[in-house]
Amino acid sequence: MLRFVISALGAAAIALPTAAQVQFPAELRTQEIATNGATIHVRVGGTGPAVVLLHGYGETGDMWAPLAKELVHDHTVVVPDLRGLGLSSKPAEGFDKKTQAGDVAGVLDALKIDRADLVTHDIGNMVGYAFAIQHPERVRRFVLIDAPLPGIGPWDEILKNPLLWHFRFGGPDMERLVAGRERIYLDRFWNEFSATPSRFTEASREHYAELYALPGAMHSGFAQFAAFDQDAVDNKAFLESKGKLGMPVLAIGGEKSFGPMMATVMRFAASDVTEGIIPDSGHWIMEENPTATSAMVRSFLSAP
Repeated sequence: MLRFVISALGAAAIALPTAAQVQFPAELRTQEIATNGATIHVRVGGTGPAVVLLHGYGETGDMWAPLAKELVHDHTVVVPDLRGLGLSSKPAEGFDKKTQAGDVAGVLDALKIDRADLVTHDIGNMVGYAFAIQHPERVRRFVLIDAPLPGIGPWDEILKNPLLWHFRFGGPDMERLVAGRERIYLDRFWNEFSATPSRFTEASREHYAELYALPGAMHSGFAQFAAFDQDAVDNKAFLESKGKLGMPVLAIGGEKSFGPMMATVMRFAASDVTEGIIPDSGHWIMEENPTATSAMVRSFLSAP
């Protein structure tokens, strides 16, 4: 996730943000899928085997536009916004990743997709893992990018790092502090977790800041982090009862972020792990080096 962690470890009435700079392929349509107590905003299109792309905090499914362009010609591409974020609904609860795995299952059921590849980033890794460990028969290959899993491997050491104060930042007072200042708060992440902050463009910053300023979005974002303790409990129980993931896993870290530690973490949770490093990139791999990321992901997914 962060280069700092590596060193420490060794609604129609609302004016919605413009998506003018988010260039998804024309083949992808949008739809709203009601499932599991939430309404999930999904982009879906293309032909061929299915691939599900799950985003993380500080972005939405819009982050995957460059990869969707690469995959849509020979894949059915499914790009949800996680519950509470982007244009998905903002329910009061259900931000533990086990529940959100149910959102993924519901989306796939609604689209009549039995099996898919998973490509995930940041908190999307956590949702993807909860889905894969509960439904391994539905996941062919799994790519996780630049974030650890609660309760897995060096998680307890990661939590000790004071630079990750935002894991514990939340609640109504904190929400009042950032209300109307979402851009200031998010700039901290976009700048400090980048190898080259200027690659996280002003257009992208404005777009995501508007999305996170929607009613309930910052509350939902804080709730994603607040659920980490429960996620750790759930993941430890999954690992004990179900064992390691058996499908091929590609664990990607940004060269100037999580790097090879991503594969180290995933070897605690999966038996068939390939390491990948995106050069000249921090945490925001689709903003900083989308070409190398897309090539690496496509190569892995194309393997027999």
